Amino acid sequence: MTISILCGGSGTRLFPLSRELLPKQFANLLPSKNAQTSSHSLFQETLLRNDFLRKSHKGKFQIITNDNHYFIAQEQAHKINIPLSEFILESLGKNTAPALTFAALKSLESFSLNQNEDDIILALPSDHLIKNTADYEQSIFQAIELAQKGFLVTFGIKPNCPHTGYGYIKAKDSVVEKFIEKPSIKDAKAYVENGNYLWNSGMFCFKAEVFLQELEVHNPEVYKRCKLTFEASKESEAKDFIRLDAKMSENLPDISIDYALMEKSQKVACVSSNFIWNDIGSFESLSNEYPTDEAENASKNTFIQKECKNNFVISDKLVAGIGLEDLMIIDENDCLLIAKKGYSQQVKDIVALLKTTHPELTQIHKTAHRPWGTYTILLESQNYKIKQIVVKPKGKLSLQKHYHRNEHWIIVSGCAIITLGESQKFLKANQSTYIPMGEVHRLENPGILPLVLIEVQMGEYLGEDDIVRLSDDYQRK
Repeated sequence: MTISILCGGSGTRLFPLSRELLPKQFANLLPSKNAQTSSHSLFQETLLRNDFLRKSHKGKFQIITNDNHYFIAQEQAHKINIPLSEFILESLGKNTAPALTFAALKSLESFSLNQNEDDIILALPSDHLIKNTADYEQSIFQAIELAQKGFLVTFGIKPNCPHTGYGYIKAKDSVVEKFIEKPSIKDAKAYVENGNYLWNSGMFCFKAEVFLQELEVHNPEVYKRCKLTFEASKESEAKDFIRLDAKMSENLPDISIDYALMEKSQKVACVSSNFIWNDIGSFESLSNEYPTDEAENASKNTFIQKECKNNFVISDKLVAGIGLEDLMIIDENDCLLIAKKGYSQQVKDIVALLKTTHPELTQIHKTAHRPWGTYTILLESQNYKIKQIVVKPKGKLSLQKHYHRNEHWIIVSGCAIITLGESQKFLKANQSTYIPMGEVHRLENPGILPLVLIEVQMGEYLGEDDIVRLSDDYQRK
């Protein structure tokens, strides 16, 4: 069995917590369960919630994600001791129909090579939060049973309120009558009263062979283009990931699986589910996961307030408020978002505006994650930038050079092997080196403790794209 986790999307409605290079499924969004532990990401929660299938159904995790997020997913899974069997890496996200088609093609390929496996796929979004584990597992087992009979199974959530942000499924017993796009509030109220309408969760279960047969019948264009792209794509030497061909991916249709197949097939079934479900698609839905005070204020860390009501505050700083009501205050160290509750669906419009004025803000946090560790921008101006760099034990940056900047490295703690041109040197705390513009260089941590250093960049252009990789242990492009 393949547990296919869909990790596409950039979560623009949760900006500035979610950005292109660390989107909401990998970001630290949830409140900590106690003061001693950090919270899991939504991606980690998804892995933990479905890990029981590794034992009950010999399940293996397949991750479909952007090429940029491969190492983040690997690291987050490693931290919770869950093995990931394979990755499908996208250069461009093209919605759920292509993603699930690639998942089915890969699963069927594995099935043909190993007859001890089955070709059942459980396809799950990585950014949902689900509670009531027993009810969830019961729904999964029901879906697997239906999938084994040849159905394309979707999961419907029994609504507890009229919500206009979700699609709906009209179903009776397990028979799907129709799919409905996000409704008006009037229609949503009618659906809840009717009792035969369910929220469309975006979760699916099916046999790979049945899925591909139905897709070829009902949407041959999607099937053909995805199959050609898959066949042209390259698998890694270790066979742990396949990187989809970037050029051919540009021509893939951008279409959801509901439009491409589920609304057309006669083999669709629905599991009506009772588990508590939150798709974390807005700051309003995220705020529901945080405890509130007597005035319905929800916050991360300390919120000192006087005559404030129904606010949601996320900040690493202490925040004090007076007379505030119905506000969302989301504070990151490089950006502050203030919005009135009810307007969170428009955050994506702010992101679109920022892409034209401050594109770097939409792409990356002040702290950026790399396969070798992290860097944090401490200070930047027109002609200089100061970073703190942390390299994991045995981590190694690419062999590289820059055309537009000089760099100064000062070791704070740990030890480093520095490659400069044809020579190498060993540095420890309180020692430094200089890398002139155009010089081939590399930084490596040979130790068992993290290497921490300060990097000072100087030059007329300090963009992250001023890098020429000559050799890279992580096979980055």
